[in-house]
Amino acid sequence: MRFRTSSLLAIATTLAVAAPPAFAQDTTPTAEPQAEPAAPAEDTQIVVTGTRAQGRSRLDTASPVDVLSGTALRNQGTTELGAALSTVAPSIDFPRPSAVDGTDAIRPATLRGLSPDQTLVLINGVRANASALLNINGSVGRGSAAVDLNTIPATALERIEVLRDGASAQYGSDAIAGVINVRLREARSGGGVTATYGFYATDIDTARGSRSVTGEPTFTASAWQGLGFGNDGYVTLSGEYTKREPTNRADFDPRVTPTRVTGRFGDPEVEQYTGYINAGTGIGDNWKLYGWFGYQDRDSRSAAFPRLASAATAVSGIYPNGFLPIINTKSTNANGALGLKGDLAGWNVDLNVAYGRNKIAYYTRNSANYAYGNASPTNFYDGALIYDQWVAGLDVSRSFDVFQSLNVAFGVEGRREGFKITPGEQASYGYPTGVTTGTPGAQGFGGFSPANAIERGRKNVSGYIDLEAQVTDKFLVGLAGRAEHYTDFGDTGTGKVSLRYDVTPWFALRGTASTGFRAPSLQQQYFTSVASVIQNGNPILTGTFPSVSPVATALGGLPLEPERSTNLSLGTVIRSGGFDLTVDAYQIRLRNQLALSENIASSFSPQVATLLAPYNVSAARFFINGLRSRVRGVDVVAHYKLRADDAGTFDFTLAGNFNQTKLDRSSIPTSTGAINPAPTLFARSRIYSIEQGTPGEKLTGTIDWSLDKLAITARASYYGNVIQPGTTPAADIYTGKHTIADLELRYQALKGAQFALGVNNLFDEYPDYTIAANNSTGVVGFPYYSPFGFGGRYIYARIGLSW
Repeated sequence: MRFRTSSLLAIATTLAVAAPPAFAQDTTPTAEPQAEPAAPAEDTQIVVTGTRAQGRSRLDTASPVDVLSGTALRNQGTTELGAALSTVAPSIDFPRPSAVDGTDAIRPATLRGLSPDQTLVLINGVRANASALLNINGSVGRGSAAVDLNTIPATALERIEVLRDGASAQYGSDAIAGVINVRLREARSGGGVTATYGFYATDIDTARGSRSVTGEPTFTASAWQGLGFGNDGYVTLSGEYTKREPTNRADFDPRVTPTRVTGRFGDPEVEQYTGYINAGTGIGDNWKLYGWFGYQDRDSRSAAFPRLASAATAVSGIYPNGFLPIINTKSTNANGALGLKGDLAGWNVDLNVAYGRNKIAYYTRNSANYAYGNASPTNFYDGALIYDQWVAGLDVSRSFDVFQSLNVAFGVEGRREGFKITPGEQASYGYPTGVTTGTPGAQGFGGFSPANAIERGRKNVSGYIDLEAQVTDKFLVGLAGRAEHYTDFGDTGTGKVSLRYDVTPWFALRGTASTGFRAPSLQQQYFTSVASVIQNGNPILTGTFPSVSPVATALGGLPLEPERSTNLSLGTVIRSGGFDLTVDAYQIRLRNQLALSENIASSFSPQVATLLAPYNVSAARFFINGLRSRVRGVDVVAHYKLRADDAGTFDFTLAGNFNQTKLDRSSIPTSTGAINPAPTLFARSRIYSIEQGTPGEKLTGTIDWSLDKLAITARASYYGNVIQPGTTPAADIYTGKHTIADLELRYQALKGAQFALGVNNLFDEYPDYTIAANNSTGVVGFPYYSPFGFGGRYIYARIGLSW
């Protein structure tokens, strides 16, 4: 059941009224038995996201900000940053889709149920580069090109700050849902090494049978070292290696006798290397030179749908028993920045330049091109996607003795983006020379052809001003405005107003109003390919075309335009001794929203069939504008720390996100195409993907206990039902409502040996399985919209050494 708006407001009111009165604040630093510096108390954690005023804590801001320590992100069974974030931040979801081509390997995260590309990701306050991947298949985040959070190793982190509020006026395009600011370690000394090994021990119950799995291991080794030089110079080195075996949660295939599992549906096989260096040093009396560089090489191998012998007769000499194509995604990501900051005539000045680049090369292995017959190659190079970004920024700020205080900040930013598609070898996409019959292209993932090749770029320049005034000791006012110019979309402006009133030292009200903006990405404007897309559980060979291409124009495509939003939030902050509670209600209205159209099938009409015939596809799709939606929700975070003398320290956190998305049916675009009858551009499955594709309710309760060198973390996460929509109600797949329990026991000294033993998904919980009627091939055993994945119980051990 989706949460109703009236229920959301009732919860917010009840929590605010029921809070206890205040006592003296406890600002004693937290003493945690971990091989890292002790974290500050919750109400003294200074943030740099959402405010440009120095020294403001997360409980003193006008916008809600979560501060997630690197320690909390590392003390988990997963070493994927996206998965770790979703475990401790209820407003973030990280589905684990499968059988959706490149999205198997590069999975996006969502904030407040919005599209992944509507959250801005920063590294040390500087815009991070997006992935070259466009999520074009039927996964959550369909149609987005987002930042790959898993390119950043948890071992490199000091903390992550999550601003749960619209912030386009403060930080620029894409910050409609909020901002994730990754802060890297800055250490002059110390270091550590850690090795984590885990495996699945799970019972799998699918629609057509049951089985057990013990194995499918993952191994991760990480290390970091802080080096000091001069008076204040530091170099922090971090590295991580991961080797993960694939998982398989496919159902039994009813097409073979005796029935057996023929597909591979789950996490891909992964081998990746990641390294980061973060450095800084003072130069002169008032200036600091700083910079960082990160690089990752990831090799992922996921499976397409199996090709049974009955369907692979053209290559029976190579695969007499059929074959399972493997999609090999090789992603390399590099990002770095160099900056100079200091004092100039009383103003704080920060000048930086950053570069990021992501390249994804595709290979199809253990496959065949039917047009080549038994002379077909079995391995193919399919081509590559490349996205890169230059960013240069100047930020200036100063505090004045006006009112209680007045912080004035302004700055400019310039950005150049590039996107490129390079073609694969001929056998990956086409016919052999002299042949024009048969089905061309590598089975499972067809390569990019020269007709798909493209290279495009654009530039953006923006300027902002950000004022924050402590008018009285109780009243805080913030005003921000930004103007932007895109070479392909012209000019735009955004603004934000933030207010906070501390009624008493223990109770405050806060609220914001802002406008947001997101320009269509280069990937959304220019990506073109042919791929198998799952529709109602079956793969359909589908072409993705630019909206202004001849095919798309004939079907109703138009030039793309930017998305815009209006954000409102209202919340409370309550604190009493070791207790604090924040409750923030929000509403986000999106206009001119971007989405991929329906998969318009050749069977729709003879005209469509004729239009698609030259491309050898069964369906076509393209991006469209014009949707309007409304997101309403409440974020609740309650935290209490209890120090019980000889019994140790207890840290309780209860957090929840209640979210409701409604699409304005009257805004759904109608076709402007040249063919008659005109196809439907946006129908049921696309509507329900936006409205029901992420959980309406997510609650997380965590207990951290520590005593000297011993610690225990127990966590339970509740997920509301999610619908993986089909084209008809009968084709819908439901995840159901489920609670996932995690448990970890640790021995971890500040220096010396550490050991941890834990279980993710302690009670071996799965989403509801895909019913047999919606899984004719047996491949899609569980809904890949599941917000907690579908891996089952995972047992792990972690050993380490710190110094």
